Amino acid sequence: MEKKIRIGAVSYLNTRPLLYGLKAHPVADRIILREDYPARVASMLLNDEIDIGLVPVAILPKLPEYHLVSDFCIGCDGPVASVALFSEHPIGDLREVWLDYQSRTSAMLLRLLLRDHWRQTVNLLDAGSEDFRRGIRGHTGGLVIGDRAFEQARISPVMYDLGAAWKERTGMPFVFATWVSNKLIDENFVREFNEANAIGVGQLDKVAAAYPDAGFDLLGYYRYNLSYGFDERKQAAMRRFLTDIATL
Repeated sequence: MEKKIRIGAVSYLNTRPLLYGLKAHPVADRIILREDYPARVASMLLNDEIDIGLVPVAILPKLPEYHLVSDFCIGCDGPVASVALFSEHPIGDLREVWLDYQSRTSAMLLRLLLRDHWRQTVNLLDAGSEDFRRGIRGHTGGLVIGDRAFEQARISPVMYDLGAAWKERTGMPFVFATWVSNKLIDENFVREFNEANAIGVGQLDKVAAAYPDAGFDLLGYYRYNLSYGFDERKQAAMRRFLTDIATL
């Protein structure tokens, strides 16, 4: 019996176009799929609990061996909407900021932007649970990512979109996560895996229709905020980000 490939993926709505194909394509019979939040998927790849993960790119330097195994990613080329700094006051008035525990890449991106783009020094607090969002008040801000960012946007009067800020600073797109393996994967499987990813990306309207209770314009989010192709521009942007965070 052929050994199945263990796949780990982020459980946010932004991954649904990629996972749609993995569940519809014949490759589904060759995989074991696990879903969790980004930092947990990263830990699974680091600990060899999975073979391929849709992981935050900030973990790449921590992997003893890694291979980029897909033509797809979770990226943006401007405002991303689902990764933002929220507050009740302008950024210059903040004293401290909670860092969402669910993604290392977003936290590192915020650190970079605070230092190099907004040029602000604030006390950064590592959040350990969902309760941190209750602390976004007064002169304390918070980095919120994923589906919860849309909820927070209805609560906090001030929002700084990290995708937009990165584009303003660098002129480049941004890659939050991409498919990475911690070992060499059979080329035929990688080809089928790419085919499967492409199915949902090519049918965004159908994917969005499957989640009518999202609470926001999911199709608009897929079409105008997210960018799934892991092209040369995004690869260059990822290299730039990895170089920059090495200086933090």
